[in-house]
Amino acid sequence: MNRYYNPVRTIQGPGCIAELENVLTEMDLPHKRVLVLAWDMSVFDLPAVAALADPEKGWDVQPRCFCESNPTVEQLFEIYQETRGFAPDVVVAVGGGSIMDVGKSLCCLYGREIHQVSELRTVIQLKLYDEPQARWIGVPTTAGTGSETTCWATIWDPEQDVKRSVECQQNYAYAALVDPELASGMPLGLAVTSALDAVAHAVESYWAKGTNAVSRALALGAVRTIMAQMDALLGGEPEAHDSMARGSMMAGMAFSNTKTTACHSISYPLTMHYQIPHGAAVSMLLAPVLRVNAPHVAELPALLDALGVSDADELEHKVQRYLTRAGLPATLQGWGVREEDLPRLAQLGLTRGRADNNPVEIDTEVVLNILENTYSHYEMSKGA
Repeated sequence: MNRYYNPVRTIQGPGCIAELENVLTEMDLPHKRVLVLAWDMSVFDLPAVAALADPEKGWDVQPRCFCESNPTVEQLFEIYQETRGFAPDVVVAVGGGSIMDVGKSLCCLYGREIHQVSELRTVIQLKLYDEPQARWIGVPTTAGTGSETTCWATIWDPEQDVKRSVECQQNYAYAALVDPELASGMPLGLAVTSALDAVAHAVESYWAKGTNAVSRALALGAVRTIMAQMDALLGGEPEAHDSMARGSMMAGMAFSNTKTTACHSISYPLTMHYQIPHGAAVSMLLAPVLRVNAPHVAELPALLDALGVSDADELEHKVQRYLTRAGLPATLQGWGVREEDLPRLAQLGLTRGRADNNPVEIDTEVVLNILENTYSHYEMSKGA
């Protein structure tokens, strides 16, 4: 049975951040208290954001910067403590996936008495939150996570050696303003890894156990939109950012209903322990996981066609070329991963809710084989 649900009002296109105040007005907020959570102080100078500070308009705005990537439980607790007294009606999260992870998490935490990090960890682990006390609006400044259209957030817990998830069906964004002009200043490496992250979201949504007709259509559209413009992105063509923004948004809408699978599961400890950017980590795993999944992927030719490849080998070489052209390593060895750590990383790579969402059952032996194939294959293939 096919079921699809995504209530996010999506506004996409160059300059669409100008719609922010109209969207806030439409929400009819009882106290007009707006927490603007941003990745950088420059966000508060954007005309659409600065306009909210005009006292004649009646908004009660609290600006806050959150400058960390891959937010931890401790960092989330700190920003919760700083903002809980403000009790915002809405959180406007302007930034990449990390900012949106924090923004949507806060919406689930407000209204609860949490006095220390250990309590917060328990709240997240046992999902001790009900209907969110605040709503949120997503304004992405990178084109990759699609977080503006999903209802869950990733919070890292290095102390416990796990990746945690804050998820609630009532916590979809009220609206997403997907403005490619906000992403146009990204460094090339970040732009490329963000785009490849979005491709992974779409591909994994396509083959996930919970896939459905709408998600699959969105996934194929996302993959085609992004892959067709990757060379333009690497070539510095400004118009490519609009394609990346649209593709990322569609990929987010696709996996908002299916979640991700083995690629993301295996990537989490690579990011946690080796600080490999998430998009780079997950994209290096796409082809090795495709080899495992291919016999069990329905309508595989349509997916390969969208990717512009004939098989996993061609996809592997394509992803590696994108990474190297962006000045990034294309193997785990290149990112400084120690070969002797692979068995431990394989154990940590079986993330509940992701590994078991894969169309093919995977265990530590399968994951270890995937990691070994990703370790230094590119260097060997170049010399062949």
